[in-house]
Amino acid sequence: MKKYDAIVVGAGHNGLTSAAFLAKAGLRVLVLERNPYIGGAAVSRELHKGWTYSNCSYVCSLFRPEIYRSLELARHGLQVIPYGGGITFTRDGGYFGNYNDHEVKRREIARHSRRDADAYDRYEVDVMKQTRFIRPLLLRTPPDPASFRPRDVFELLYLLRKFHDLGERQMYDTLRFWTMSIGDFLDEYFECDVVKAHFAGSGIIGTALGVYSPGTAYVLLHHYMGDIDGSIGAWGFARGGMGAITKALGAALQSYGGEIRTDADVARISVRGGRVAGVALRNGEEYETDIVVSNLDVKRTFLKLFDEGDLQPDFLGKVRNFKIRGSSGKLNIALDGLPSFPALPGGSPLMTGDMHFTDSLERMERAYDDWKNGRWSQDPYVDMLIPTQIDPTMAPPGKHYMTVFVQYAPPRLATGDWTDADRQAFGKTVTDQIARYSPDFENLILHAEVRTPRELENEVGLTEGNIFQGELTMDQLLFNRPFPGYAQYRGPLKGMYMCGSSTHPGGGVMAAPGANAAREILRDLRRANTVPGDASDE
Repeated sequence: MKKYDAIVVGAGHNGLTSAAFLAKAGLRVLVLERNPYIGGAAVSRELHKGWTYSNCSYVCSLFRPEIYRSLELARHGLQVIPYGGGITFTRDGGYFGNYNDHEVKRREIARHSRRDADAYDRYEVDVMKQTRFIRPLLLRTPPDPASFRPRDVFELLYLLRKFHDLGERQMYDTLRFWTMSIGDFLDEYFECDVVKAHFAGSGIIGTALGVYSPGTAYVLLHHYMGDIDGSIGAWGFARGGMGAITKALGAALQSYGGEIRTDADVARISVRGGRVAGVALRNGEEYETDIVVSNLDVKRTFLKLFDEGDLQPDFLGKVRNFKIRGSSGKLNIALDGLPSFPALPGGSPLMTGDMHFTDSLERMERAYDDWKNGRWSQDPYVDMLIPTQIDPTMAPPGKHYMTVFVQYAPPRLATGDWTDADRQAFGKTVTDQIARYSPDFENLILHAEVRTPRELENEVGLTEGNIFQGELTMDQLLFNRPFPGYAQYRGPLKGMYMCGSSTHPGGGVMAAPGANAAREILRDLRRANTVPGDASDE
């Protein structure tokens, strides 16, 4: 039986990141992936001949630059190309353009409301203050506030000092910001419906909450924490699709001597003497190890890969109560050409950014009402991009690829589980909405992949299709993620670790959970004076 120093379950971006850092430190590492390809939710796949789809995650910004540099991902071919601006079309045939240039953006806001143009500067400053507060925490392990260990005490003091340094007014604002709705937050700055609707989108993406649900203001912040080439809050495309990120991570891992096995579906994590002892695959193969690192969400990890008797009932209760409700769908569309949008002037740079059709907070909230009633939104919020305008490698010359992220789609319909007919009807709802703003769009469709929460769970392994592996609400952040007592990447058994987005700092293609988990594993090995050995076949 083959033995490894560490086995990582799941070749998503966090699993590959954790494995790469462990291998870089000298451990003999194996990554096991059930699919025939690596990447998890960050993949590039040719599902229509000649077209490359980023068929789950689709844009890049949150990926931590410290990880990019440390693993030398540029050497392994990763290139991120920034894209510009965004647009929200209005039902009366107009639009609001969100330009990258600050002065142009202010003039565009003033076209809709002079008051809002003045308010935007205050809004941007206030959001950036919150971003500066949270960004240094992304690559730190949350403290256990109930612990008196020196490390936890010092980390808690660090948090308190950073919070105190904000100043009295900003401390109050921070507590309000982290708990209020994105709708209420934007109402404090803006008066124009379409301006508020455009900025509100980042507060609901991937979240089973509406624009007036408490906690959605933080979700907006979560999407603002990234950067491209030092430009805070900027977004871009990974050249070749999102799979380019995990391809580079896989190459980095292998350059350090790590191994990857695909078509390797883990059926069980074995336990012996109160600690993990290895993994067993569905095909009957077994591997021994003293360290297992799960890239899966906490529900899939502890409810599906362990025998119930190996875990304490109170721990299993916390796992079952972890909020991980799905709310999203995705369309990937091969186009015969570039669709036109009559509301836009010819050659507008806004076409290269993200496009939306929901022009008021009321429409967003009604879309969420459909989700609560067990239906996909009949007037959905979409985040739509055409990456091939910037990255022509994803489609044949003259052709285009469109990615459409959709809110809201419940994990289970009021009528029962999703069927193929439901999936096609959901896709038709989305394409019909796009066609209302682009008269030639439907005639350009050559192929469309439609993904509901059913496909996101069954194909990608995201429980209920939740793209963040757990909701990003205050009760599930920092030392509460995934739940109190287990926020430092360690599981309830010795040698068991978690590195997925169910852990701090949460979802998005940022790789911070994977890097943080690797750091904690290496810390434990140093504390035990364990030097990675030359594991061999036994």
